[in-house]
Amino acid sequence: MDGGVDLHVDTIDLARWQPTEEAALCFVIQDGRVLLIHKKRGLGAGKINGPGGRLEPGEIALQAAVRETQEEVGLTPTGLEQVGELYFQFLDGYKLHVAVFVASGCHGNLMETDEATPIWTDLDKIPYHDMWQDDPYWIPLLLERKRFCGYFVFDADRLLSYRVT
Repeated sequence: MDGGVDLHVDTIDLARWQPTEEAALCFVIQDGRVLLIHKKRGLGAGKINGPGGRLEPGEIALQAAVRETQEEVGLTPTGLEQVGELYFQFLDGYKLHVAVFVASGCHGNLMETDEATPIWTDLDKIPYHDMWQDDPYWIPLLLERKRFCGYFVFDADRLLSYRVT
């Protein structure tokens, strides 16, 4: 767990694992499309992902999912349901726990911000090649609104091992 090169997802003691940070992701799905973003800064800059980010002090994951979507693309998601949890262990020691939400709608004015460029994407045209390497293993479950838990070990942005249940 201390960042050894041979770290594998199956060697992590999940009962004792504590995240460095907590975050939330929100995927608005409506009319056969999903709202994605091209992230401009921070963890994952340059990649395509869903709106989201770190929880602020005293905030719960649902609040963070709504706030981050508002801040990044100007929309307020509605009909949110948590469908997944992701656990990321990076070789440098960083550990991230992410609550994943699906929203059935949204309101507001879609806009580009300093953090993200919004992209409405057809559900059958998700650009996995421009996303984190773990995304193809759990986003199909999210799109079907199936509950999931994903455990991933990364060396920087390279996926080393994973398990999705």
